[in-house]
Amino acid sequence: MPVDIQRIEMDQLAGWRVRRGEDELLIAEQGAQILSYRQGDAPPIIWLSEEAACQQGQSVRGGVPVCWPWFGDLTRNPQRVQASYHGEQPAPFHGLVRTLPWQLREQRSEGDTAVLEFHCPQALGQLPGWPHRIELALQIRLADELELSLSSRNVGTEAVAISQALHSYFAVSDIRQVRVEGLAGCPYIDTLLDWQQCRQQDGDLAFNGETDRIYQQLPTTLELIDPAWKRSIRLTTRGSRSAVLWNPWIDKAKRLSSFADDAWQRMACIETANVLDDVVVLQPGQQHLLGVSVTAIPAL
Repeated sequence: MPVDIQRIEMDQLAGWRVRRGEDELLIAEQGAQILSYRQGDAPPIIWLSEEAACQQGQSVRGGVPVCWPWFGDLTRNPQRVQASYHGEQPAPFHGLVRTLPWQLREQRSEGDTAVLEFHCPQALGQLPGWPHRIELALQIRLADELELSLSSRNVGTEAVAISQALHSYFAVSDIRQVRVEGLAGCPYIDTLLDWQQCRQQDGDLAFNGETDRIYQQLPTTLELIDPAWKRSIRLTTRGSRSAVLWNPWIDKAKRLSSFADDAWQRMACIETANVLDDVVVLQPGQQHLLGVSVTAIPAL
């Protein structure tokens, strides 16, 4: 199967278009952010907002933003993660690397597999208010499945605590008709219920309103089942036992930037993460890999 990797311009952002046969993957240099992914003529797998703006200094709505070295609101992170930031400015949501230019370190083809490796040089002690030295890299492999591996190696002299996420937006036919399998019995924090601790009683999660949950103690595999599109999207993770499941629903969708009022119907976030009790503490010289493989499986 032919593989083609081409540098492109998307408004203000440089990026790459990766084609593997009829499959297509778009990646922005800013944040090493995957923007969209589709296989042939099938509906997209990775969702990109119809109103997404490719502008410097702004994270693009959709795709797979990299949240690092913390996820979400820093003040909601464990104290040891909060203590790593010494900035004079309020800490931005989702960390410090989403809107920075990453560098493409390598691109290659391995048979019918495309491989791109990005790194973030600013993470080596140049992030504002965050003086630690981490070799931060993202490897993207496109074969029959899409595989992402976020590597953090502590090359400093002190231990560093981080939370992080691959903030994946998945395309769905209708959020009200899909469900997530693999959550049964897992504890979660419901951020919409004043961060109450809950437990998934029913086998699957169905979406019937705004959802913002941090699941913990997860298995390595989850499936997003979409009957109308006759497929499921399987997520297989490594280096992670937590995930954030999010959909803004009707009211919040109207307040989001670069997001159509009805776009909530067409997306679901399942964010492979290390958050809360699952945060990562890197000792000097230690490396951690946060990974997810994404596969679309036709329904039987």
